[in-house]
This record gives sequence, C-alpha cells and structure tokens, in this order.
Amino acid sequence: MAADAENLWDDHADAFDDAADHGLRDPVVREAWQSLLTPLLPELPARVCDVGCGTGSLSVLVAAAGLTVTGLDISTRMLGIAREKARAAGVDVAFVHGDAADPPFPAGTFDAVLSRHVLWSFADRDAVLARWVALLRPGGRLILVEGSWSTGAGLTADECRDAVLRRRREAEVRSLSADDRLWGGPVDDERYLIVSRR
Repeated sequence: MAADAENLWDDHADAFDDAADHGLRDPVVREAWQSLLTPLLPELPARVCDVGCGTGSLSVLVAAAGLTVTGLDISTRMLGIAREKARAAGVDVAFVHGDAADPPFPAGTFDAVLSRHVLWSFADRDAVLARWVALLRPGGRLILVEGSWSTGAGLTADECRDAVLRRRREAEVRSLSADDRLWGGPVDDERYLIVSRR
C-alpha cells in the first residue's frame, strides 16, 4: 500500500509545483500563505512537523520564519525537489522519507503538526489524526488545511472539524475559499483551515 502511494506521488512530482498553491512561485501567493500561517505557528523556539510535505513549499516557508522544521513525505522524488528548494532558500529543513499515515517519530516530539491537503486522502482519518496528535508536546497545536473539491474528492469542514474534536478539545475553522491570493485565482469549492490549540 505504501509502495503504491509512493509510486503515485512520485509520478506527480515533476508537475506538482505547477499549481500556484503548491509551488508558491508567485510572490503574491507565497505572501498570502506566509500571512495566513505565521500567526498560527508557535513561538520560537519551536519544532514543527509538516506531514505530507510534498515538494516542501510550506516547510521552507515555516523554516524561513525561524522554526525548526521536519518535513515528512512518502514520495522520494518530491523530497528531492523539497531538499533543493530548501537549499535555494538558504534554510535548514530535515526532510524524512516516510508514511504520513504513521509518522516515524516519537510521541511528544513537536510543538505543531502542520498538514495541507493530506488528511482527506486516508480511509481511516481518525487513526491518522490520533497519530498526528500523539506527536504533539503538551500545549502543541494542530494546523490543517483541507478542502472539499469540485471533483468530489476531499473532506468538508464539518467532517474535518468533527474528526479533530474526537481527539482534541478545540477546532477553530476558518474558510479560505474567498481568498483568491492563496490559490492563484478564484475557486468554486470549499477550502478551509482548522487550528486546534488544545
């Protein structure tokens, strides 16, 4: 199963950053993501795990803010792109090959777990969320960016919020659909952020 996922995402690696919100090549899009995420991150010094980091765009963005970042992904080809991206940006990110469904880190390792457009892809989201939450230190925060897309794939904000609340006491939902800057243009589906601080 993990090998199938690795092959799938390896096949998408070369074109992955063509999407404006993946590559963050447009300075307006990059600034929009920086403005969205920076206020949600824990204070320095802090350790953040970017679970399912893909080509590392958010990992690099968070590392540039001064946090210690570990990016985890199952795609070796995407991780290769991510490492080059970090080198070009002059930031240190520990990129680790592994399955986001079962991160290979001890419990209580991170001050924040960040994930964008990953949770929806798992069949047993409760189990995955339990593993992500276990990675957090006391007082750590969970930051999820998810969506329910016009293709029919994804996870609604209500579904995601309910899943988080089965593991945490708080799940603050913020709609992102109307902010064209995040996506490089208008979108017609549901996109949102959930932050859980406890």
